[in-house]
Amino acid sequence: MKQFTLIGCPLGHSMSPWIHEHLFAMSGQAASYSLTEIRPEDLMQAAQHSLRTLDGYNITIPHKVGIIPALDALDETAQRYESVNCVANRDGKAVGYNTDCVGFLRSVGDLNAGDRILLIGSGGVGRMMATEAFLKGAALTIVERDLPRAEALAQELTGKYPDAAGTIRVLEAAPEQEQFDLLMNACPVGMYPRTNACPVTDAVIANSKRVFDVIYNPTATQLVQKARSLGKNAVGGSAMLVWQAVRAHEIWYDAKFRTEDIEALIEEMNREVDRLFPAKEEATA
Repeated sequence: MKQFTLIGCPLGHSMSPWIHEHLFAMSGQAASYSLTEIRPEDLMQAAQHSLRTLDGYNITIPHKVGIIPALDALDETAQRYESVNCVANRDGKAVGYNTDCVGFLRSVGDLNAGDRILLIGSGGVGRMMATEAFLKGAALTIVERDLPRAEALAQELTGKYPDAAGTIRVLEAAPEQEQFDLLMNACPVGMYPRTNACPVTDAVIANSKRVFDVIYNPTATQLVQKARSLGKNAVGGSAMLVWQAVRAHEIWYDAKFRTEDIEALIEEMNREVDRLFPAKEEATA
């Protein structure tokens, strides 16, 4: 039986075992998936020993960057974002990947050259989202309270990809009078248990054609609910979480899945999240 795990610290409640166990069952693969909490000071020891006895593992905060020196090689995706969330152990070699990008692109829909995109947040997954939008040639506006972090990301992208057609500007607050083709939220505002919060004003939502929120708990954040009430296409983070897990299975053992089966799994996951967190709508901001 193949063995896999998710490492992080702290882990708390995670939907990862639920998702991966369903994917193993769907593909007919005999495997186990566990949670392994590893403190930052213990990461290198674990990466060189216990984690190499597994067939592979996923990585979450705070180890996505710290794991890199312990790996033997990085896939192009991991090199691009300087972040690893999936490792495959093959022939004595530990190879790092970033599957968040696949999950994001499968979930957000088309990103086109010239699209006006508003991104809230530039840390962690926001870096990946900004990179993809910039490389697609979008006119990207990043809203970030930590201006130096966002400005550093903008300089990094323009310096690293001088031939990219995208543009980047950084603001402290979302402009309420501008029109955007896509509003993307990569910050934790609105996440369980503070589900009454919204990262932008109603005016910003009204002036955005589409909405993507990386948060999956609640399954429909205030941002997503408000956008849908205005008749807009609004997608939560469940699809991204499932699709990035699908990509991990493709990497680990060449799994194959039907799109309609994965879409059904996403809906099932949404029901499971709603079942596990029934009081989330009563939480206060």
